[in-house]
Amino acid sequence: MKGIYCLILQNRACDLEVGRLGTVAFREGWHLYVGSALGPGGLPARVGRHARCAAARDRPPRWHIDRLLLSPAFRLCGAVCGQTEERLECRLARTIGGDAVPGFGCTDCTCGSHLFYRTKEPFEEVEAAFRKIGIIALTRKTNKGESNLNV
Repeated sequence: MKGIYCLILQNRACDLEVGRLGTVAFREGWHLYVGSALGPGGLPARVGRHARCAAARDRPPRWHIDRLLLSPAFRLCGAVCGQTEERLECRLARTIGGDAVPGFGCTDCTCGSHLFYRTKEPFEEVEAAFRKIGIIALTRKTNKGESNLNV
């Protein structure tokens, strides 16, 4: 099942080195990362990889999001996914919008960011963004202390 997704993370305030972006100051709250899973394995493979990265915290980072998933300051709380064969992650990112970390997760597109900040738990807002772009949302939440997300 191919598609797009939004990881939802909760974090305490921290400064993290994020590749070429340098040191980024993250405020305490919630961060939403928009990505695509159009390659081999689709959503189960991509979201599963992120969940394993967050759970193990023992691998070298490959993408910007890995820096957050590997940090003890961040906790993966869930993912909202939608099935599609179209490249709609940028449209979803624009629909979510708002307070963003410039340049994060968007090195392969022209978006300003694929990582957004919220002060309150954003699951319902993200589900509404999926509906707005015409995608049925499937939400998976982790149990506190776990990072398992079956998509």
